[in-house]
Amino acid sequence: MLAPEIPLAIFMEESLGSSQGKMGYGVLRFSANPVVCVIDSRQAGKRVAEVVPGLRDAPVVATVGEAVALGAKAMVLGIAPSGGLLPPAWAAQVDEAVAAGLSIVNGLHDRLNEKYRNLAPGQWVWDIRREPANLGIGKGRARLLDNTRVLMVGTDMANGKMTAGLLIHRLAQERGVRSEFIATGQIGIAIMGKGLPLDAVRVDYAGGAVEKYVLEAGEAQLIVVEGQGSLLHPGSTATLPLLRGTMPTHLILCHRASQTTLRDFSWLPIPPLAEVARLYESVASVGGRFPAGKVAAISLNTGDLTEAEAQAMIARIGAETGLPTTDPVRYGAAPLLDALGLP
Repeated sequence: MLAPEIPLAIFMEESLGSSQGKMGYGVLRFSANPVVCVIDSRQAGKRVAEVVPGLRDAPVVATVGEAVALGAKAMVLGIAPSGGLLPPAWAAQVDEAVAAGLSIVNGLHDRLNEKYRNLAPGQWVWDIRREPANLGIGKGRARLLDNTRVLMVGTDMANGKMTAGLLIHRLAQERGVRSEFIATGQIGIAIMGKGLPLDAVRVDYAGGAVEKYVLEAGEAQLIVVEGQGSLLHPGSTATLPLLRGTMPTHLILCHRASQTTLRDFSWLPIPPLAEVARLYESVASVGGRFPAGKVAAISLNTGDLTEAEAQAMIARIGAETGLPTTDPVRYGAAPLLDALGLP
């Protein structure tokens, strides 16, 4: 649906520069599509690089009309508000985009296809969070695959699991490894053009859904599965079916380096990463694959640290855990990929 040549506008109203903009950040960092602008009236007149350094640069405009004038043909809803629903205050701008002929990439829980039925020829609305058809319960069949399967796991939500996984996958491909990336969230699916919207799947079928996608990628030498949530998070239910369905041979633990508590629960401290690694390994071990996959490396998100602070944190965590540790955005994913022991 989203062909790579389609020019995009990314709708990030009141979100560019905040954690709610992670959908837009992922598209800016990884999408093959040209991005003509970002829409955010608070930051209008600036460029993306002025607000969030390190991403693909693009102008920031205030209105949908300006995005159309710049040549946009589709608008990505690049926001990730709490609860995953479109705030009512922003609905009029989506209406305007559809009326102007823009197609819509919707990673929210709202079913916009049901709202916009009278579209122009060639115009479409892609509701990413739709449960796939023909799902069943998990049966532990991924254990029979003879390949490397790495699941990205984390200490919290939104701490870099998708980014680290994509960087590992792309580096593997550059090295000639037959690698597949299984996107399990709306951002990864928008970037890859395919994947499993895990949080739209009924809980009874979640493990089976992951298993289905892993088996379909089973010819790959390396399968990198995008993680979701965290075993530490009180509101997260996604990690267990990911462990069950993937039957991982390896885990990579992702952590935002500056965090000592969960982002939304300051009363909940993050244990030492060596303890978190053992927790994930213990849970994986009861998934039917013995011996279970081990945490092979630590991926740190050091985006809010200085260069000196980042290097010191990487050295400290590496010494504490005894595992290869790096920030793949800052320093490349080679230590993480090398830790998987691929030939």
